Amino acid sequence: VMENIPYASDLDRLQSFCASHGVPLHVLRTSFDASTDTRRAHCQLCAWYRRKKLFQFAAQEGFTKLALGHHQDDFLATMLLNLTYEGSASSMSPAMQMEHYPLTVIRPLCLVPEEMIKDHAAASDYPQQIKRCPYEQSTRRNDMTPLLDHFITLNPEARRSMWHALERQWM
Repeated sequence: VMENIPYASDLDRLQSFCASHGVPLHVLRTSFDASTDTRRAHCQLCAWYRRKKLFQFAAQEGFTKLALGHHQDDFLATMLLNLTYEGSASSMSPAMQMEHYPLTVIRPLCLVPEEMIKDHAAASDYPQQIKRCPYEQSTRRNDMTPLLDHFITLNPEARRSMWHALERQWM
């Protein structure tokens, strides 16, 4: 939970879902001061501080792996963001050994398109977790989804080609 951003999650529903699967739910709390880093947007700061809290919790609990839920569209959108704003044909990595934590971050859904996850969730009757972040509609990342969709309309193999370009950076 990000304490200084009015971001709402249905914690009761998450607790119920986790309990029904015999999985403990740990709700971690953190915050950040946007005035200390004016170069990055609120979304970048929020994401970094949430991940940092996860890394600290994982290390404290003795975990050696932390799985994050990024899917293939997240990787491709990040690549488009980096191309457009950073001049870099790069994205996050499917697996990464952390420098400052005895932890490997893995992203096991990296090959799965977002639409496939949505279809599976609907078929499995999973309740949708609703995000209510005040900044979620005004991010550059949201601008990348229509671009990705447009590339796929132009070339149905665009997703595979873009993914292949990313794989080359990890070799």
